Amino acid sequence: MKSTGEILKIKDLHIGFKINDEFYDAVDGVSLTLKRNEILAIVGESGCGKSTLATSIIGLHDPNSTRVYGEILYRNQNLLTLGEDQLNEIRGPEIGMIFQDPLSSLNPLMRIGDQIEEGLIYHTKQNAEERKNRVQELLQQVGIQNPERVARQFPHQLSGGMRQRVIIAIAIACKPKILIADEPTTALDVTIQAQILDLLLTLQHETGAGIILITHDLGVVAEVADRVAVMYAGEIIEEAPVKELFLHPKHPYTRSLFHSIPQMSSSSERLNVIQGIVPSLINLPREGCRFASRIPWIKAEAHEKNPQIHEVASEHFVRCTCYKEFHFKKERNS
Repeated sequence: MKSTGEILKIKDLHIGFKINDEFYDAVDGVSLTLKRNEILAIVGESGCGKSTLATSIIGLHDPNSTRVYGEILYRNQNLLTLGEDQLNEIRGPEIGMIFQDPLSSLNPLMRIGDQIEEGLIYHTKQNAEERKNRVQELLQQVGIQNPERVARQFPHQLSGGMRQRVIIAIAIACKPKILIADEPTTALDVTIQAQILDLLLTLQHETGAGIILITHDLGVVAEVADRVAVMYAGEIIEEAPVKELFLHPKHPYTRSLFHSIPQMSSSSERLNVIQGIVPSLINLPREGCRFASRIPWIKAEAHEKNPQIHEVASEHFVRCTCYKEFHFKKERNS
């Protein structure tokens, strides 16, 4: 049975980027909780703030061009108040991250083994032989067949799937309590994607880590997640256990996402699309329902002036009351 204790708590987090001497929030008042031994998926379109949220947890933002406030609580301390040296003690042994693009995340001039060993040198007291053995163990753990040869190679000599495995090996080298996976299967073929997901599930089962999975792929979410938070335009607009969300999606945006997935049983040659586009950061409406402009056939009175999160079922939360009136255009006369 999975433990339910909280390991990370995000409270009213705001992350703004500086544009023309003004700050505009890309993550706007987000609150989330990660429990031990669970996989929390954060889904949404590109540009909704998923990766920005993820990198802020380990302090990877430029203080000169970014404004961050709120709370990210880990072990009774707010990570946003820590200095670089304190964060370096947490990155790796406490919180690991699998980055979105393995090629740009790896040093092209360093051998694979040296890159994996780097975290062990910094965070452990292992001697050189112990570190070498640990590198071999990690490469085997992530499914690399010839670890000794791969440890001597450079990133450009590996395939995309192999590089992704190396990134995972680096992230788990010090057995972190929290693992953040930012689009870990993007640009991988279906076979390798399935292997990477199986690997994440195995690692989570073995270590009991809490995993934050950033993705836009609902198929991946259905396969591995325990709980899902849906982001739109910098806000969490719906959150629920994975089965509840897939069976009973409420928010118009969540329902539209599911509606846009191609269906083998459909006889229509046209795909369902979500009307309109995500507003730019500068033009993002800061009052009212942010999805309202993309469902103009829903009357204005259905939206809250200051949309709040409502619990509509056990552990199922939805922002704004417009979900009560929402229908797809073709449903109007049905």
